[in-house]
Formats: sequence, C-alpha cells, structure tokens
Amino acid sequence: MWESIKDFASTFFVTGDPLIYGADVSIVLTVAAIVFVLTKYKKWGWLWREWLTTVDHKRIGIMYLIASLLMLFRGGVDALMMRTQLAFPDLTFLHSDHYNQIFTTHGTIMIFFMAMPMMFGLFNMVVPLQIGARDVAFPFLNAVSFWLFMSGALLFNLSFVIGGSPSGGWLSYPPLTEKAFSPGPGQNFWIWGVQISGIGSLATGINFIVTILKMRAPGMKLMKMPLFSWSVLSSCLMIILAFPVLTITLSLLYLDRFAGAHFFTIDGGGNPMNYINLIWMWGHPEVYIVLVPAFGIFSEVIATFAKKKIFGYTSMVWSLMSIAVVSFFTWGHHFFTMGTSASVIAFFAISTMVIAIPTGAKIFNWLFTFFRGRITFSLPMMWTLAFIPCFVIGGATGVMLAAAPADYQYHNSYFLIAHFHQTLIGGPVFGYLAGIYYWWPKLFGFKLNERLGKWAFWLWNIGFYVCFMPQYALGFMGMTRRYYTYTWDLGWASLNLVSTVGAFLMGIGFLFQGWQILYSIKHGERDTTGDPWNGRTLEWSIPSPAPFYNFAVIPQVKEADDFWATKEAKANGTYKAEPVHLEPIHMPKNSGIPIIMSGFWFIAGFGFVFEWTWIAVIGLIGVALCMWARSFDYDDAYYVPVDEVRRTEASLGRVY
Repeated sequence: MWESIKDFASTFFVTGDPLIYGADVSIVLTVAAIVFVLTKYKKWGWLWREWLTTVDHKRIGIMYLIASLLMLFRGGVDALMMRTQLAFPDLTFLHSDHYNQIFTTHGTIMIFFMAMPMMFGLFNMVVPLQIGARDVAFPFLNAVSFWLFMSGALLFNLSFVIGGSPSGGWLSYPPLTEKAFSPGPGQNFWIWGVQISGIGSLATGINFIVTILKMRAPGMKLMKMPLFSWSVLSSCLMIILAFPVLTITLSLLYLDRFAGAHFFTIDGGGNPMNYINLIWMWGHPEVYIVLVPAFGIFSEVIATFAKKKIFGYTSMVWSLMSIAVVSFFTWGHHFFTMGTSASVIAFFAISTMVIAIPTGAKIFNWLFTFFRGRITFSLPMMWTLAFIPCFVIGGATGVMLAAAPADYQYHNSYFLIAHFHQTLIGGPVFGYLAGIYYWWPKLFGFKLNERLGKWAFWLWNIGFYVCFMPQYALGFMGMTRRYYTYTWDLGWASLNLVSTVGAFLMGIGFLFQGWQILYSIKHGERDTTGDPWNGRTLEWSIPSPAPFYNFAVIPQVKEADDFWATKEAKANGTYKAEPVHLEPIHMPKNSGIPIIMSGFWFIAGFGFVFEWTWIAVIGLIGVALCMWARSFDYDDAYYVPVDEVRRTEASLGRVY
C-alpha cells in the first residue's frame, strides 16, 4: 500500500529539480501567509462579499490587472531562466527538456495569461466610464469571464508542480504534441488551461460589443466615441471571430490524444498542417487583438498630453476597423516554408504588407497631433513616445519577413524572435503600461510616483534594446529558436551575453514598478479633482475613485471629447448648466455563482488533464447545476435610493 502511494506520488508530483523544490516551498509559504493575514484580521467575509462575488466592472478590472502583473512576473522569470541558460555556451543551468518546458510556459503565459487579462482589465476599468454607462451589458457574464480566466490560468500553472509542464511550444504543433511523442499530462494542461480561459475571453468579447453598441450615453453617436472604445470594439469583433477557431482546434487536438482520433496524425489519414493552419487562423488575429487596444490607449494619451484633439479621427476609426478585417487574411505568412503554390505565398505576402498601411496611418496621425501641441512628458506620454520608434522597427522587420524569398532565411531564426518581441512588447506591453499609468488615478484615487516610474521606464527601454537588437544579428548568423545550448566555435557567445544583460535590466525595471506601486499606496499624490491629467473624455468628469454606480446622472453628450468641450465652455463663460434630477439607480447584485462555476470548470479541466473521466463528469455536472441555478435567479438587481446617491456624491464633494 505504502509503496503504491509512493509510486503514484513520484509520477503525480514534479520531482528531481532544485528549482521545482524551491518553487514548491515558495508556493506553500505564500499561501500560508495569505491565509494567516486573512484569518488574523478577519477578512474572509470582506474578501467574499467585496471581491470574490463582485460583478462591478471596476473591481473585476482590478482583479484582471493584479492577475496579469503576477503572470508578467512568472513569465518574466521564465524569460530570465532561458537567457541565463543561453548567456554562455555549453551551460547546464537547464537541461534540454526543462528548457523546452520553460519556453513553452513563457510564451503561453505572456500571451494568454498576461497580455489578455491586462487588456481585459483595461476594458473593464475604462470602457463603461468612457461611454457614460453604469456597468457592462452583462455584469454576471463579466464575472464568469474573469473566473474562467482564473481557472484556466491556475490549471495551467499547476503543471509546474503536478504532472509536469508542457514542452511542445506555446502553440503546440503536432506531431510533437500528439500522444506518441508527448505521453504525459503536460500537453493536456496546456490544452485545458488555454481552452477554459479562451471560453472566458470569447464571453468578454461578446459582452463589450453589446456594451459599446447599446449602452453609450445619450447623444454619443459612434463617430463621437473615444478612440480607445473604438479600439475595444475592433478587438472584440476579432475575438468573437477568432476564438471559436481556437476552441475547435484545441478540441480536435485533445480528441487525438484522448480518444485516438487522427485529425492531425499522418499515419491515420490526418495532416498536421491542418492544425498549423487552424492555430494561425486564430494566432495572427490574436496579435492584433492585443495590439489594437494599445493603439486606442496611445490615441487617448497623445490627445490629452498634447492638449489637442487627435488628428484625423475618422481615418483613425477606419484604420482600426480595417485591421480587424485584414488580420484574418495574413495567417499564412507564418509558414511560407511549408511548400505551397506561388500564388498562395504571394497572396499572404501582399496581405501582410497591406495591413502595415493602416498602422502607418495611425503613426502619422499621432505625429501630426504632436505638431504645435503643448506636450507634457508624464509617464503615460513617455511610454507612448517609447512605443513609436520601437514599433516602427518592429513593423519594418515584419515587412522584411513578409517578403517570402527572404523569409526562407529568416524563418525560425532569432531574427523572428527579435521581431515579434519588438512588436508585442513595444506595442501591447508599452501600450498597456501607458494605459495603467494614465487611468490608475481614476481607479485608485492616487498617482503612481513619477521618480520611481522614470527609473523603471529607462531600465525597461534600455534593457529592451540591449536584449533584442543583438538577436537580429544572431538570426543573421544562423542561430535558430529553441536552441537550449550551443558551442563556442559558432561565434554567438558575445551577443547572447549582451542579450542576457538586457533581459535582466528589464527585470530590474519591473521590480522598480513593483516598488513604485507599494510606495505610492502610502505616499502617492492623491487625486482630489477626478481630472488629474486635464483629460478630454467622460471618465474624467467623475470623482476618483469612481463611485460604484459611476454616474449619478447619465451625461448628455453633444460632441466628441465632450468633457473637454464642457471645460472650455466653462472657461470662456458660455456654459449653460442644465437642471439635474436624481433618480434611483438600477444596479446588479453580487453573485457567488461565477466563482463556484469556475471551480467546477477547474475540476472538469483537472479530470480531462489526467484523463480521469469520472472527475471531469463531476465538474461538468457542477457547471450545469450552476447554470441551472442562475436561470432561476430572478432577484439579481436592486435600486440605489436617491438619498444614498446624494450622500455618496456629497462625500465626494459633489452636491446635487
């Protein structure tokens, strides 16, 4: 009996690596510390009432943000481990399979569990405030989306200590990820972590499309809507078209592994190229799904800190929406080397170059907005300015990759690694950091410390170029991706060492940002006006932090940048105040069903990972019961009395 338990534990838990043991200890200590603090200060009830069961879009946005920053740390540690292994030739810091696991988890975490939740956090924190709404269209579904993301993220990260991490790359190409070559549960962790999280992403896309199209303030026509909200609409349209492809693709791969199907196995009549086509039919729109909201953020920041209306608003809208269309016609450029007809290659090469046009148009519009503007160089603007040269280089190298004959040389080399980090860090990461700095006072009521933020900014940016510029040269020198070691005679050592130094500089920059947040909680400049940046859009017209109902009175919008126009009218004496009539405010009630349902999704996913069907069935029954309970929950909303609204507004310095 005891021997059976020992045998099971030796295969169930990841053992034999000091790094894993260190992670085990840190996880246990962290969980114990959290439980101790919550118990000592009697905060379990508060945590359940105020956060775990919330349907408030702002609090859901904050939870997305916290989760994404934790995942940025985890993915960043993976990156530093890879760069440490490659700093010198013939190192044995990581063995080959562990290195494969690290680069797989790094890519997966950074895209699915860092970029996506950081983006959704900004959606939640900003969009309802920008369009004059009191919440999203479906608050309950919004909470379900978040907890599905958390279930998927926790399930995927569990592979670090139980069962073993996946090692087939962040997109898990077959045949390597088929049962014959990846027999353990690691690949199933990847499938079900991404699958569960992806269902939540699809629901978020639906939710925000409906929110933007149906819940804008009276008078806010689409062409009066802020550009960030336009970018969210563009991104969500891509989500609802791309993520079903991902869901089906992962399902087919799991059926290959679990049920012995042969969708992607050549000896059974399948074709792995079908998987590669399908995954990139999702994958390349995904690049723009996370990139387009960054364009919206830059547009808001530039208009605010240049103190000018954005140049070429209409062309900006058209470029955002055209990207949403063309992004679905470029996936083939990821595998020009697969061997296909010249006409197919030409089509994808041309479409890849075409999509650079609307992006270039936006950059020119931003530069024209700067012209004769009164620019203030605060942290949001600094991150925005850093984006422009970074993304121009990324775009130029992207056009180089789109030239099919040249791509035969660049393909799978470190030139490609440098290119996509240039675009995905310089675009989404720089953009989301600009957005976090910009909207932080609105969510938390204080600014983040500028001095520490500038240290972080320069460490991030210097480290970025030191890390990735050498990788372009390494690609030209013949270094291909996924090498876990190399020899001295190849001549790659010096550039790899420089690249590793740059990666650690970026890591130090992230630590400065953590310090900046902790320092600012106590010492940050408090926002007493609700408008710390002299903003232009509706979110700056209400106090900071925003009250739980957002707007005591839904605003009437007369033009684009309506809040800026109102301030100008007040300044020149032409503003005519209209009588305000407070009414009871309809708000959704909190619900525990989303987190409970996500727990059952976690159980189902865990069962599917280890192919324990009975556990998976229990989880799916639990999900069905939660949906059944929700369908009979008619008491899901309440009204905030006028007296409470008046008291809340008075406490914020606003008298009605």
